[in-house]
Amino acid sequence: MKPNYKILIIDDNTIDQIVTKQLLKKALGITEISTVNNGKQGIQWLNNHKRNFEESLIILLDIKMPEMDGFEFLSEFEMLPEELKKETQIFMLSSTLDPYDITRAKSNKYVKSILSKPFPVKEFSEIIYPDSSSKIA
Repeated sequence: MKPNYKILIIDDNTIDQIVTKQLLKKALGITEISTVNNGKQGIQWLNNHKRNFEESLIILLDIKMPEMDGFEFLSEFEMLPEELKKETQIFMLSSTLDPYDITRAKSNKYVKSILSKPFPVKEFSEIIYPDSSSKIA
């Protein structure tokens, strides 16, 4: 049986939010998906919902955003309670080609993987459901 995931998309691009949300719903059957527009709203969302985590949380985090970008979010995330962080996986989702950003993302202990936009649903599925027999074509 596949694990149940709750998803938080942190991205300032509304079209990317909609596309990613639809891919998660249609391809993976994930229905608990929340969206916020920047890292600051992401931290607020986590603080408001941390008592409601019965399943694992996956954060899809954009790098370039106004107000608080992905790396600033990661700095704030580090200060959150350990019980919240241990049930959370973070995937950075970005169209950046900047080698410095990519290296920074890969070297962050909270970032499981960096994925390129548009959202690579097949690659994502293979990471979160490695033993699943229902691979996406």
